[in-house]
Amino acid sequence: MFQPDLFAPDPSVEVLDLPALLERLAEVSERPRYTFMVLNLIARAAGSSNSAGPYVRDAGKRVPVRDWLCDALLPLAHRDGRRKAIIAQVRADLEARDAMPEGKEAAELAIVEELRERLRRSGRCSVSRAVSDLVRAGFVRRHYQGFRVDHHNRGARREAVYTITSEAKRALGQGA
Repeated sequence: MFQPDLFAPDPSVEVLDLPALLERLAEVSERPRYTFMVLNLIARAAGSSNSAGPYVRDAGKRVPVRDWLCDALLPLAHRDGRRKAIIAQVRADLEARDAMPEGKEAAELAIVEELRERLRRSGRCSVSRAVSDLVRAGFVRRHYQGFRVDHHNRGARREAVYTITSEAKRALGQGA
């Protein structure tokens, strides 16, 4: 004979569902939609291990997790109205440095590469802010891993590792 109330869920513990997750993100983040996209991508990259990073396999290459997240979110930058202004600035900077290659196709390729690099730099900052919001919300833990040992501080060729909490993973419908 067993006592059924020992196995009943604790009513004081709130089970986080997707609407509650979104509500908490809205409270913590200035950009909850973007932050939610970052959380979803981290969960997908983590898979069953719950951790994404320091590298993610992408087309057979190892890519740092923040760069992978930036590249995954890059299509959002195509909709940005400032894109034309950024392209004009890149063109002017390349011409000022006398780094513009000869030929229209080569010049366009150089502009696209420089633009991609600038968007990635900017995207890394955006991803870091979103992950900081996720850490504040309690959905992700972050640490750095790399050159010699795991460490809580970045630098010295260390890359970020993001661990999604089981609470957030359940709310996203990916099990515990």
